[in-house]
Amino acid sequence: MKLFHISHTDLDGYGCQLVTNEFFKDAIFYNANYGLEVKLSIKKVLDDIKNYKEEKILFIISDLNLTLQESEELDNEINILINDGFNIKLQLLDHHITGKKSAEKFSWYFLDDKRCATQIVYDYLIEEFNAPITYLSPLVKAINAVDIWLENETKNFEFGKVLMSMITKVKEINNILFANLNREFKFYLLKNAIKFLDEENGHIKLDNEVHFMKKEFLKLDDIDDTLDNLSAVYLVKCLADIKDELTIFYKGQKGLLTYCLGSISIPANTFLRANSDYDFFIDINKKGNASFRADGKLDVSLLASKLANGGGHINASGCKFEDFKETIDILEVKKYIQEKLDNLS
Repeated sequence: MKLFHISHTDLDGYGCQLVTNEFFKDAIFYNANYGLEVKLSIKKVLDDIKNYKEEKILFIISDLNLTLQESEELDNEINILINDGFNIKLQLLDHHITGKKSAEKFSWYFLDDKRCATQIVYDYLIEEFNAPITYLSPLVKAINAVDIWLENETKNFEFGKVLMSMITKVKEINNILFANLNREFKFYLLKNAIKFLDEENGHIKLDNEVHFMKKEFLKLDDIDDTLDNLSAVYLVKCLADIKDELTIFYKGQKGLLTYCLGSISIPANTFLRANSDYDFFIDINKKGNASFRADGKLDVSLLASKLANGGGHINASGCKFEDFKETIDILEVKKYIQEKLDNLS
């Protein structure tokens, strides 16, 4: 069975995927926040599923509620696939009461507001597949306690608070450019947190250890360094692996485009110095705000000014693209920016 699993972008969402990842050996994961991201992610899954007509497919959506209209549209799309010969089961597992109308109408829409989504997914896998995942139970209980705010479960609640902060503060690996690596990083942190659950003051010990757990994951060799420097080197290696598809050009000069990277000064500078054939670096976020960096080969203040009346310094500048439309596809962003660059005189 092949699993396609969309989940939310918080502790509970990633907790759901950690649980399914421990059981399913053939899984493709997607993460989405509410609004446009959910619609785009569902569309992406439905497109991807079409490549697996000969396989038995389970499509799980967790920790995300759908409106009645969204549910009706999804139900229709799934039925079209089934009628076309696909062997597919849809299962939504959620705890947000706003999905009540959808849950009342569709059998695949499971809603229970007394458990967090991670607990629901965990219970579902044990009930449906007899999954051997009981070793995850203490972690699941901690996530459940903080997600539905069970303050009376003091130990689990306090531990869950640390887990929530730990996942929220994962900024070292971009979750759009490197969604799978970002998720792997979060899985690593969550699984390593389990060993503190049975310790006295385990929540405090975990809180103290998170910094070092991150450094251990990000180290590419045995040489220690600050977390920022380790992150920058790790990121540059990741960018180098996909730089060809992120490369943009301006009047014969070569640049790298990233999407929603944020805080680019250190990684951009590190990348440009490690890749001397690149002349500039642009990062744009979902709202169209762009940051530019260079290393003396191009005046990016002038470039930002020409592109969108921006400005700044020769090697560091910014602007806002008012007509930019949010997307989850970096290639769409690249096309947008390259067209802007090509249109400059």
